Amino acid sequence: MTEIPSIKKYVIIVAGGSGTRMNSVIPKQFLKLDGKPVLMHTITRFAEVNQNIEIIVVLSPDRLATWQQLCNEYQFTIPHQITENGETRFQSVKNGLALIKESGIVAIHDAARPLVDSKIITTAYKAAEMYGTAVPAIPLTDSIRQIDSTLSIAVDRRKYCIIQTPQCFQTELIKKAYEQEYKFTFTDDATVVEATGEKIRLIDGHSDNMKITNPRDLIIAEALLKNKPATTPHNKLKLPDDLNILNKPDSN
Repeated sequence: MTEIPSIKKYVIIVAGGSGTRMNSVIPKQFLKLDGKPVLMHTITRFAEVNQNIEIIVVLSPDRLATWQQLCNEYQFTIPHQITENGETRFQSVKNGLALIKESGIVAIHDAARPLVDSKIITTAYKAAEMYGTAVPAIPLTDSIRQIDSTLSIAVDRRKYCIIQTPQCFQTELIKKAYEQEYKFTFTDDATVVEATGEKIRLIDGHSDNMKITNPRDLIIAEALLKNKPATTPHNKLKLPDDLNILNKPDSN
């Protein structure tokens, strides 16, 4: 029997930020987390899930030499391509997409989310394969208010959620979306795709999948990483039948 090849998978890791909120001259993606740079943790997360995922890292041109030096220093050998970032995140992702030549599923992920777990990654790829889009989300736990001029208005937090990455899309869909002109309302890849009329499918995210933006976040990430159980052949993720799609399509 001829084996059916699995669909091709890519990840674009956006790592071009300067990290000014970290109050450090070193960009946050290069800061040490549990003994090695944050970006190396992020790349490793995807490589551990599937060694066939093609990894594309988007870096600032003036950080390319630093990254190469770090790879040599830490003997970091996970294969990945590198492309330069743009003036906006939109342009940076577009530069990454330009390296993708074959159909498949592409995840777009923040370099500063090094704690993303295998369940989110695996579910996002599978859900995007089935529905075209997949974006992790977590519910709000605090009360929120809408600021309107001089007033603040209480709103129902159950109607809102926090969006994370990786955001996964079928390659044809995301490439078409990035043919649009840039708009300031494009805050993430989901908003870019949604502007073309596509529906965004939400999957379960996780509070540990935090984005490191300030020194306190780095301390929390370090604590979470040190207390995370190691992945072994016995506890390695097996994808469940229920993908935890938060807004599944109607069965009609």
